[in-house]
Amino acid sequence: MHINRSSSPFRQRGMSFIGVVFVGLIAVAAFAIGGQSFPIFLEYQAINKAANKAAKEGSSVTEVRAIFDRAAAIDTINSIQGKDLEVAKRGDNKIVVSYKYSREIALAGPAFLVYRFEGQTK
Repeated sequence: MHINRSSSPFRQRGMSFIGVVFVGLIAVAAFAIGGQSFPIFLEYQAINKAANKAAKEGSSVTEVRAIFDRAAAIDTINSIQGKDLEVAKRGDNKIVVSYKYSREIALAGPAFLVYRFEGQTK
């Protein structure tokens, strides 16, 4: 009696060694980029919080920038400073703080991953 192995329920399945290596390389790259990106997004949250605090507590451009710089020193914000903020007043005398900056991560050789952030208080 001859058993046809291709239709057997015990046929082996899975990835080849090359497939496992490829998936491993993709996973390592994702973790490496994610590990470098996570602090950048935490800093963005801190910048947004500091800008909102400065807009709420400040009454002049100089004061808003000083409040932002104090918050930046506490939260270790290095990507942007108070002098980089655009401060304006709306019609109802509410201060609006806008900011724009970019951060980059070196990938390999001449390749970089660039994050561009832009925000405004409400």
